[in-house]
This record gives sequence, C-alpha cells and structure tokens, in this order.
Amino acid sequence: MRDGADYAAHLVDDVLAWWMSHGPDAEHGGVLTCWSNDGARLVSHDKYTWSQGRWAWLTARVAQAARAGVLAVDPEPYAEQAERTARFVRDRALCADRTTAYVTTRAGEPFEPVPGRGLATSVFADLFAALGFAGVEHVRPGEGWGELSLEVLRAAAERIASGEFRSDPYPVPPGYGSFGLPMILVGVGEQVYRATADTEAAAIVRAAAADIGARFVRGDDVVEMPGPGGVDDPSLLARHRTPGHVLEALWFLRHARDLLGEARLADDAELAAIARRALALGWDEERGGLFRYVDAAGGAPAGERDGEAYTELVVATWDTKLWWPHAEALYTTRLLASATGDPALAAWAERVESYTFATFPDGSGREWTQIRDRSGAPDARTVALPVKDPFHIARALLMLVELDPPAGLPVTAPASEHA
Repeated sequence: MRDGADYAAHLVDDVLAWWMSHGPDAEHGGVLTCWSNDGARLVSHDKYTWSQGRWAWLTARVAQAARAGVLAVDPEPYAEQAERTARFVRDRALCADRTTAYVTTRAGEPFEPVPGRGLATSVFADLFAALGFAGVEHVRPGEGWGELSLEVLRAAAERIASGEFRSDPYPVPPGYGSFGLPMILVGVGEQVYRATADTEAAAIVRAAAADIGARFVRGDDVVEMPGPGGVDDPSLLARHRTPGHVLEALWFLRHARDLLGEARLADDAELAAIARRALALGWDEERGGLFRYVDAAGGAPAGERDGEAYTELVVATWDTKLWWPHAEALYTTRLLASATGDPALAAWAERVESYTFATFPDGSGREWTQIRDRSGAPDARTVALPVKDPFHIARALLMLVELDPPAGLPVTAPASEHA
C-alpha cells in the first residue's frame, strides 16, 4: 500500500500543481472550476460559491500543513489564495442574512441560477462559505474570519432546524429527511469550532450528531432520505443509500469525537461497523469501485418512483463511479483501520486504494478524471454542479499524509484536525 510520502507526492506534484496553475483567478480573485471532466477545457467562467468556499478552506489547510512541516511546499501562496478567495465570497456572494448567492459571474456579480427563483438557493453553499472562512482564520488570524464563519454557520443551522432552507443541486422533496444536512453541520461545525473555540459551534455539532443517530442510523445502516412512510416506506428515495456520504460522515464524526462526549457515534467500534456495511453494500463486485447510489438491499435502487428530480437523478446515475466517494473511502478506511485494528477495514483500505489509483488519476502533473461510468471509462455527464472541484481529492490526500507523515519532516499536527 502507499505510504504518506506517496500520498504527499501525488498531492503536491499532481493535484495541487495542476490546480495552482489552472484554477486561481489572478484578476478577480477566487478560483475557476468550470473545467471539463478531463481538465482540457475551461467551459465557463461562472463561479459557484459551493466551490469557492471549499477552495478557500483547502488552500488554507495546505498552508497550515506546510507551516506545520507536513507538506514540503511554500505556505504563503496557498495562504494568499485562501484569503483572496474568502474575500471574493465575503464581498461578492455573502448576503446580509448570511445566506450566499449560489453563483456569480467571473467578476463576482451574483445572478439567479434559475431566473425568478432567487440568488440564494443552497444551504450547502452557505455552509461551504462558512467552512472557507473558518479555514482562513487559521492563516490570517485576528481579521474576523472566525466570527464570520460562526455567523454563517448559525444562520444555516437555524434555517435547517426551521425547514426554511433550499438545497440545490439536491432539492429535498416534501416529507423526506436528508442525511446530508446534519452531516454537513457536523463537518463544518467541527471546523468552525476549531477556528473559534466557540461553544455555540460545538453545540451545533452535538445536536447534528444526535439527529443523525436518532433519525438516520438504523443498526449499522444509514438511511439517506427517510420517507414519510416510515421504516417500510416503499419509495425509491426512501430505499436508496449513498455509501460515499456515509463514509465521509464517519470521519466527520471521528474528528468531532471530543465534542460528542459519550454519544453512540463517538465510539470507534460503532463507526467501524457502519463503515463495513457501507462498503459491502456499495461495492461493485463485478467491476470494482463504489456505486454512487444503491438500494437498501444492494444493487440498483428499487422502489416506487414519484417523478421528483432527485429520484430521477438516483435512477440515471446510480452506477457511476465518482471521484468523491473513492477519495472519502481512501481516508475513512485507513483512519478507522488504524484506530480499531480491524483486519476487515484494513483489507477494504487496500481494495479501495487499488481500484482508486488504477481508475481515477490522470498522470504526472495532472489531477483526476472525476466522473466515470460503471466500467471506469470517462463519462462527460454533469452529476451535480457543472464543475471540476479538487476539494474531496486534495482533502483526503492531505489527511492521509497527516495519518502517516513522511519521514524526516518535523511534523506538528495542524490545530484544525485530529483534535
């Protein structure tokens, strides 16, 4: 298996090298992410706040890691990218009520993604803005970024609690729950807490983790969208599962364990059991890799179809092999195998790594072809936002390096992780 030095080389020499030469917008700030799947063409200059916030966080974390001796790169270009991107989001996309415009022009003029339906259409985009602001607090402390991250987190959590939210590009049909909402509150809330040490952020994390345990976890199964019909809801949406989401959420919970106290989801054995089920349920035994969506019993999603946009997305793209579930699985399997000594998870870590590196990377000096069909061939379809986003890949690689730092580096773990 690859070690920390291998992951560091791929992160620095390939993924970050490509993005730092292709992404930053030197004229207007922020990052250009509307690249074709193969990275050959910039198809639009539009800037989705979802990706801008994530780039601000990612480049801030790379700067932190470099300053701590985890990565052998100059931290300042990354810190500058983080600050410039956060300023772009704050000055161009952030609204007075602490929502964010979903998308802007290259110069930063917000526009309605669907004319007549408003600018702020995604609480996920809002929370990624909060994540970016939290990251920048670590590299530009004392300039108000942490406080701003908390304001945006608080407003988003309140909207989710009241049901007064929108969630493009994954609209939640009436009557259904959405695992993605408490999941992202745990992940972003934990990072806001690391940036601010504010007890309100910690309380948001605890409440979201409790919600996950109460509404979405059934034994070692995690329900993506519990339906109005309860446990036996026959709809396809209620029956479908999202293995990549589950695996990502598990490391969110593991990183937040100091905030969760004696909660069930702070227990490594519990997390490991959930991981094993998600991997077994989601793995394509015929061709390898993780399916995007599966049925609760495995295989193609089944159940009653209702014509909802989300239902049709699940049906149309269930067997795609996407970059982000595999990036998340790389890290979660290694993390939980290391924490528990579980030989089954260690075997899964090898299996996931073998498939991922045989399938996704584009070669020296390049990133990944992120969207692939069931066989692993490139797939030109848009499966969420029309972007090529480095967030999941680079974040996972960085955390893998931190799990196994290359020899000879005077490592001091960044304060925002592994608390």
